[in-house]
Amino acid sequence: VTHSIPACIGSMTINGKQLDNESPVSIFAVNKCYETVQDGTFFDGSGFAALVREGYKVRSDVNITLEFRTTAVHGVLLGVSSAKVDAIGLEIVHGKVLFHVNNGAGRITASYEPRGTNSLCDGKWHKLQANKSKHGMSLIIDGNLVHTDNPYVQSTSADTNNPIYLGGYPADVKQNCLTSKSSFRGCLRNLVLTKGQHTELFDLSRAFDLRGVFPHSCPGAEH
Repeated sequence: VTHSIPACIGSMTINGKQLDNESPVSIFAVNKCYETVQDGTFFDGSGFAALVREGYKVRSDVNITLEFRTTAVHGVLLGVSSAKVDAIGLEIVHGKVLFHVNNGAGRITASYEPRGTNSLCDGKWHKLQANKSKHGMSLIIDGNLVHTDNPYVQSTSADTNNPIYLGGYPADVKQNCLTSKSSFRGCLRNLVLTKGQHTELFDLSRAFDLRGVFPHSCPGAEH
């Protein structure tokens, strides 16, 4: 077995002597345990998760669904880019959810603005669906639909070839469809990307790079 256990371990004794968990000599990718816990992945606001090392190709159509929970009014949700301008991005800015797409001709944005600035940042779970097609894009938050047409009729494909970054991205990585550099703080779960008949549910514990991200458990409530 070469991977870590997704669990909480406590009250360990060796030869009758209790180990001191509070002041370890070294620590790596270990978070505190919570009294109440929920399924999902916890982002501590400092990092990101990187998926699909060989690069994810958005092209003409993609449907993204996920659930998020946060108390912050800013944060990157998801970004897939290319070395050129082609990219897609999902982010929370001033409590609004923005879905950006660039098929090569210019950035198009669908923006969902809740009634109150903090209404999506209330620490409760919210459902998000972002759909990109050749001729438009839509964003559905908790059942509320926002649609934007693609004005660039000749440009319909986002030719991306970089990894999927969730919750943030490294400082040296370019993201053409994200305006925020703030890492997400909160929990994400049930990330699914669908292209045509192909549906992929992503297990974040299999990310090739995790920084400040703890798969398998979310604290029951933000403190």
